[in-house]
Amino acid sequence: MTGLQLTALLPLLILSAGSVLVLLAGAIRPGWYHYQTAAAAALAAGALTLLLPVDSAVSGLCFTGFSRLMTLVFCGTGTMLLLTCSSYNRRRGVPGEEIPAVMLFALTGMVATVSATTLLMLFLGLEAGTFAFYILVASEPGSEHGGEAGLKYLLNGTLAAAILGLGIGLIYCDSGTLDLAALAGTRPGTISPLRMTAISLMLLGVAFKLSLVPLHLWTADVYQGAPAPVTALLSTASKGTAVAALVLLIPLFESWRGIGDLLRWLAILTMLAGNLAAMAQNSLKRLLAWSSVGQMGYVALAFAAASPRSAVFYLMAYCCAGLASFGAVAAVSGQEEADQLDGWRGLGYRSPLAGLALSTAMLSLAGIPPTAGFMAKFAVLSAALRAGELALALTGIAAAALAAYAYLRVIVTLYMKTPGDQPTGLAVEIMSVPETLLLLLAAGSIFLLGLIPSPLLDLLGRIIPVQ
Repeated sequence: MTGLQLTALLPLLILSAGSVLVLLAGAIRPGWYHYQTAAAAALAAGALTLLLPVDSAVSGLCFTGFSRLMTLVFCGTGTMLLLTCSSYNRRRGVPGEEIPAVMLFALTGMVATVSATTLLMLFLGLEAGTFAFYILVASEPGSEHGGEAGLKYLLNGTLAAAILGLGIGLIYCDSGTLDLAALAGTRPGTISPLRMTAISLMLLGVAFKLSLVPLHLWTADVYQGAPAPVTALLSTASKGTAVAALVLLIPLFESWRGIGDLLRWLAILTMLAGNLAAMAQNSLKRLLAWSSVGQMGYVALAFAAASPRSAVFYLMAYCCAGLASFGAVAAVSGQEEADQLDGWRGLGYRSPLAGLALSTAMLSLAGIPPTAGFMAKFAVLSAALRAGELALALTGIAAAALAAYAYLRVIVTLYMKTPGDQPTGLAVEIMSVPETLLLLLAAGSIFLLGLIPSPLLDLLGRIIPVQ
């Protein structure tokens, strides 16, 4: 291996070695410092990503502009959530070095996925990240909901992994290669039934990661049962990994003309199911889970409209809202999580920063200007109209109008309802510095992307391999 190749691998080496070292250090000297150590490793990996040579490659991996941007997003998100998780678990009395170690391992899988040049590396990266989340979801000792959520995620995830792996195997049987660049060279037209089956199975495997209907039923239970910082990472960086994987797979999928019809139906059903279900929730985390389902429908809409740039921009906007909303839940949670919506009555006055962050996230998810969510929906729906997908665009508009009820209901609860008795688990106290920074950065990013979206859109237009 040359020095250049070793340099290209440094972000992955730092994350994986950091995971092992944090785990081993915990056996020697337990303590809360493991979270800071893991955060430093994630931050170092993100910083080194900026210094990598353009398109530096090793076997199975290539660090393109797109993979470097996504790696920076993952490492930045992971750094903030590791520090937030430290404060969150300290209040709840959940020690252990396993959580920061496994979070670093999840980041390792994410970075490997977005840098993959072969289907094998893509599969290994996706499943490494997902395997880490099986542990993280059930990481809180004695949590009945956490154990149930972890088991549900494990069973559904294992089936999805088998489906994705079978699709990759069939692709190899049909073409004799797993190289993404070679597979992307197939022109649309008549393809074999074997490849058609393979593409359908692979799309289903990725659809599970994105919580697209009908592979979405795990989402609400897992989001509710997992600790809030873990849910924040699952709903943002993990979703980003799946979107990035779909960006890499789209050139292969386009060899079958029928892929457009599948994406259209996935988008329509997901937008409607997610947003309608969100309206009926009294649990804030379940509301956000169903909202996540609906938001991923717009991502599928962008892919159906052949606009991966809009899909990634939408994902970025959703990540900001996800960090703000789940970060607010983590910041005000005490011994038990602040989950029931009624418990948030008047919290906008008792905890102004948490209320501001959560209400900003709700406005963005609803697509109300001048937030990032508005610009993201505008970009996706404009792409659909340019592609002649009028029915998709109208469905997206209707779904957004329905979902506005659920999001505005949260804002009304925060500012227009008087608090009753102090609910169990709702701790309104001085936030830690990491929690404050997370909420400020997330809320600020929502408005920044809403007011000045052009730089990110232009960057995505230059670095995304498919347009």
